[in-house]
Amino acid sequence: MSKSVLCAIDLSNGDMDNPVLMQAARLAEMDGAQLDVVSVLPDYGETWVSTFFEAHHHERIEAEALEKLKALCVQTLGAERNASIRHVIATGTAYREILNTAKQAGSDLIVIGAHKPDLKDYLLGPNAARVVRHSAVSVFVVRS
Repeated sequence: MSKSVLCAIDLSNGDMDNPVLMQAARLAEMDGAQLDVVSVLPDYGETWVSTFFEAHHHERIEAEALEKLKALCVQTLGAERNASIRHVIATGTAYREILNTAKQAGSDLIVIGAHKPDLKDYLLGPNAARVVRHSAVSVFVVRS
């Protein structure tokens, strides 16, 4: 029985993660659990790459990502359901930030998508595989 479900969404996938979000919402609803939705942005602020961007670029991108995440939740689950969702934008390596967010939120279930495998990542995508491998809690993988 879950008290908190964390759903990991890749905003660059567009609507491809809708089934992941719907499944996470169903699982959270079944247990009366809190639904948190996280999306991870790459961290390029600490490297030489950051010199190619304006000073407040990352803050602007975070704000835009948060709005996109909320809009995706409203589009997929409706405004009423979205009102109770905690939306999280993290920065860093995707699998690490998903695991860190789950730990901070006290999540006891992580829901993540794995898209049709490429030859190089035959069973799961690299982030989904790492989350499964390193997670201290159950992970539900939605194959799409």
